[in-house]
Amino acid sequence: MMNTATRFGALAVALGLTAAFAPGALAQEKHKIFLSMSYIGNDWQAEASNMVKAMAASAGMKDKVDLEVQVAGPNAQRQIQQINAMVQAGADAIVVYPISPTALNQVVKNACAKGVKIVAYDGEITEPCAYNVTIDQAEAGRRTAEWLAERLGGKGDIVLVTGVPGTSVDTARTAAAKEVFAKYPDIKVVGEAVGMWSQAVARTELSKLLATRNWDGIDGLWMQVGCYTANAMQLEAGRTAEQLKPCAGEGSNGGRIQMLPAGTEVEGADGPYAPLGAPRISYASPPYSGAYALKLAVEMLDGKTDVPQHTTLPLPIVTNDTVKLCDTGTWQEMKDGCNAFKPSLVANPGWFASIFSDQTPELGLNAALVGQPEQ
Repeated sequence: MMNTATRFGALAVALGLTAAFAPGALAQEKHKIFLSMSYIGNDWQAEASNMVKAMAASAGMKDKVDLEVQVAGPNAQRQIQQINAMVQAGADAIVVYPISPTALNQVVKNACAKGVKIVAYDGEITEPCAYNVTIDQAEAGRRTAEWLAERLGGKGDIVLVTGVPGTSVDTARTAAAKEVFAKYPDIKVVGEAVGMWSQAVARTELSKLLATRNWDGIDGLWMQVGCYTANAMQLEAGRTAEQLKPCAGEGSNGGRIQMLPAGTEVEGADGPYAPLGAPRISYASPPYSGAYALKLAVEMLDGKTDVPQHTTLPLPIVTNDTVKLCDTGTWQEMKDGCNAFKPSLVANPGWFASIFSDQTPELGLNAALVGQPEQ
């Protein structure tokens, strides 16, 4: 699909007009790009949206991009309808968090046929014309499950809290983790719940499981989101920091602060949002993935032809040995390896800390917090 400037240029050539007569407004017309979000009821999606908006507002993008955001909710049919409407409204590109890897295939294929660039982030779209920006979700599930199995010495009763059903992210992570646990006959899954990648939902679901089983009956947890909350609930139940169960889970800032050695002085730390020496492995789909997808879409619209169909981002893994507190949270500080932020900087413990990429110097702490770019 040609934008207005491209169409004008073609017309000018046909009419023998020179560039001197091309109106500047048309020559500089922005790319019309939509952000199509599905489920948004968790901290990760809000943060990812902030980072997309920050990328669009950055110095190198603000004069190129006209961004519009639409939310479909966990409803594939509604997302299909919205994408159709985006194409009809003249979209040059659509950056999308797909509720399903396959349900959008036909509408995506139709959009591609009209010249619209489709770039999915975190969740995948299997239609071959779509571009995808993800981590290796199976690797995430596998490595975290292996850590938990080793931490437990290959035996124990565990609880699983999964993500948003139907997404490629949840499916791949959960299947890979269960494959690992199946190799250990003495590891028993004694509870499983859908957590929707939400600390609040994780608390509700854990409370239901604990109605019939107390913390003494759980040896470890594998949670796509909720380790921070699980640790808080254990403290509320009277357990000490030394008694916290090992948890393989998300990269929330609260969880990473809890991973710091007990007694570490951290500005703003309070209650469960404090260093506890909690036994953890922390990973995340980096919330900058949507912003990077936008950046790739703009590069393609500007003529770049070597963008890979699938971009696999590095998997950010943090353990008790590698957690490192940021002092002020600058981009350079993150580049130097810090991966957790003081509660005085990040009030929400459910906020995701894996925000750094050397591919997105436009994005720093304020991008993730409030949608403001670095530059």
